[in-house]
Amino acid sequence: MISSEVPADPGSQVQGRLIKAPESFLDRAGISTVMSEGKRGRRDFIRSAFAAAMVGGAASTAQAQANPVGADGGDPNILNLPAHTKGLGQAVATDGYGKPSQYEGNVQRRQSPGLTQTAQASVSFAPMQSLFGIVTPSGLHFERHHQGWWDIDPSKHRFMLNGMVKTPKVFTMDELMRLPAVSRFHFIECGANTGMEWGNVAVPTAQYTHGMLSCSEFTGVPLITLLEMAGADMKAGKFVLAEGADGSSMTRTIPMSLVTSGQVLVAYGQNGEMLRPENGYPLRLVVPGVQGVSWVKYLRRVEVGDQPWAAKDEAVHYIDLMPDGTHRQYTSIQECKSVITTPSGGQVLLDKGFYNITGLAWSGRGKVKRVDVSADGGRNWRSARLETPVLDKCLTRFNLDWIWDGKPAILQSRAMDDTGYVQPNYSQLRQARGTRSIYHNNAIQSWMVQESGEVKNVQLS
Repeated sequence: MISSEVPADPGSQVQGRLIKAPESFLDRAGISTVMSEGKRGRRDFIRSAFAAAMVGGAASTAQAQANPVGADGGDPNILNLPAHTKGLGQAVATDGYGKPSQYEGNVQRRQSPGLTQTAQASVSFAPMQSLFGIVTPSGLHFERHHQGWWDIDPSKHRFMLNGMVKTPKVFTMDELMRLPAVSRFHFIECGANTGMEWGNVAVPTAQYTHGMLSCSEFTGVPLITLLEMAGADMKAGKFVLAEGADGSSMTRTIPMSLVTSGQVLVAYGQNGEMLRPENGYPLRLVVPGVQGVSWVKYLRRVEVGDQPWAAKDEAVHYIDLMPDGTHRQYTSIQECKSVITTPSGGQVLLDKGFYNITGLAWSGRGKVKRVDVSADGGRNWRSARLETPVLDKCLTRFNLDWIWDGKPAILQSRAMDDTGYVQPNYSQLRQARGTRSIYHNNAIQSWMVQESGEVKNVQLS
């Protein structure tokens, strides 16, 4: 169907040009209409609105990115010295806090129209297709809030330990930050990431299919250290309850086995600075490998107990409806998963020739061991290169050389972790889980490259 040979010398190949996916392709009026129709249950309307908006968005993006070399081979961008080469630039510290270039202003986290009833109890999606490496900038980190975000005065914030402990403890932020700290890179993924795709294709770009995912360096104190200071009963205490200070009083049960591993952090730092308010400032829980709802933001209390608490967000929400009608609870681990971010939905390939297929892989059970990539819908696979570092419960970037011959192609990635688990396709996942789930969709993602070069979100039966 397509040429999948690795070029001996990529530099000798025609270098394919790619138009970025449009990110802001629905205006406020369009979002309002889509949300209204979504409340009425018209999911088909949402898909058609996305598709129609994509057409106009792609055209404007192509125009904005066009700056071709002249037909005579003379490039005015080289022949004529620009102002920035001849003049004096701006002064240092013009902005007290650095900002992205004006030419990157379109790279933003965004809401998905019609997904939730209110903006406070909602989600914003990270622009996966526009990022490099494995770290998500703090200002682009996805959000999930149950009653809006807060900017809490750290001098008044308190963290409490109680339950099955000898000495209940209360810590100020200053007291926590004086304790020995650790810093680790980990991914965080909402349990509902890719949830809209369970039944069929619903959204167009990687930002909306997989954007409830981010990766950061987190800094804080291991929870086990604090529990030992309080004299927690590690034998009879089988679970802890984490509670947030926001209006939803988010509470989640976490097995003590995760805590005693030393990986669970009471974190105040993210990517070298304090947490952002949207990400839980001044204190949040970091539970590597576990769905994001357990990474309780605005953390104010941890209680030690001998059984799960069955809080509302683990007894009513964040559960999996199985084919036999039973509910699967406490399915916290995020299984091995991957997604190609370039080429991906909404992007356009302008030329035949050489492209770099790149994307991200992750596993809640350990390290990514291998990622295979297919350009013919899963009939043939090639192993991709894994960029270093490859870390435990962290995003891993992969790359693969690919020559597009201008014919239709279906791009897929399939990850394997160091436990031997292999990412399933949709047929395999639905056989085990049915089609009525919302959470924990880790099926293989498919992107169709059409002869026109346009890349579409598709699903293979």
